[in-house]
Amino acid sequence: QVQLVESGGGSVQTGGSLRLSCAASGIGIRKPYMGWFRGIPGKEREGVATLSPIENYTYYSDSVKGRFTITWDDAKNTWYLQMDSLKAEDNGIYYCAAAFSWSPARPMDSREFPYWGQGTQVTVSS
Repeated sequence: QVQLVESGGGSVQTGGSLRLSCAASGIGIRKPYMGWFRGIPGKEREGVATLSPIENYTYYSDSVKGRFTITWDDAKNTWYLQMDSLKAEDNGIYYCAAAFSWSPARPMDSREFPYWGQGTQVTVSS
């Protein structure tokens, strides 16, 4: 059974940095497609960053491009979201997600990811 556990959320001032981690278990030797999504009350969960481990492609939303970086540690079955130059609009609950099949036409679509973590809160204040 695939399980994802996030950590690393918290409160930071505008311009600061945070690194989120997502530890995966139950994936065996498979390399999942992995992603980070942001949930805001009243809105659909939106894609922030995704990574295709086989092709080594990364995808970012326009709002975080150049500030956030998604990476994967194969030995630890863990992926990360390094968030720099944080802004107030980055506030939200961040969820990591995984899939073992994926449509390259929809790399940021949350419906492509069946496995989800519990979420971790990120609060950016001025």
